[in-house]
Amino acid sequence: MPEISPAEWTAILLSLRVAIIATLVATPFGIALAWLLARRDFWGKSVLDAIVHLPLVLPPVVTGYLLLLTFGRKGLVGGFLADHLGIVFSFRWTGAALACGVMAFPLLVRPMRLSIEAIDRRLEQAAETLGAAPWKVFFTVTLPLALPGVLAGMVLGFAKAIGEFGATITFVSNIPGETQTISSAIYSLIQTPDGDAAAGRLVIVSIVLALGALIAAEWFARRATARLHGN
Repeated sequence: MPEISPAEWTAILLSLRVAIIATLVATPFGIALAWLLARRDFWGKSVLDAIVHLPLVLPPVVTGYLLLLTFGRKGLVGGFLADHLGIVFSFRWTGAALACGVMAFPLLVRPMRLSIEAIDRRLEQAAETLGAAPWKVFFTVTLPLALPGVLAGMVLGFAKAIGEFGATITFVSNIPGETQTISSAIYSLIQTPDGDAAAGRLVIVSIVLALGALIAAEWFARRATARLHGN
């Protein structure tokens, strides 16, 4: 098979950068939300849970359009960020990272929540009876026990971000070198004469990355199960 071209490498590396940034930024919010849904009962909890999972069932184009309305240069949030902080998301790679983070968020949160729910609350209560503050209980008991689930969520989120297309192309378009990820590069190549070979190479790269991420997520999930059962 011919070597990967510089343009293809650019799309691959941009996809990796976008997916990594999206995953790292989304993870703290995912952990906090997973803990809230797993450990607290409050009015509107089911609504919040539905909103978290909404990107999974909404057409990606709808999510991308909502991001454009909110974080575009003329959007309520995007306009403020651009005018006062100089932060621009629309038609930038940072916008691609935002779109990927939003689309990956449900897959990131779910394993974290399940991992926290599986922790024996008596362990947390024992730490509290010994005088540990709630934040210390979380960081010394809950989070370490939930770590395999956290890592599994991060890997799944990363895999989703790598393959994201609809919301990204709607929000930040398909600009080579700036917002053209693997998915949008494949989309462009299959519409180009003699682009099948390059598209095939990127498809292979996508499959390898996705398989690697899924295998890693499964490994972390097994580790979490074994740890909770004391094996």
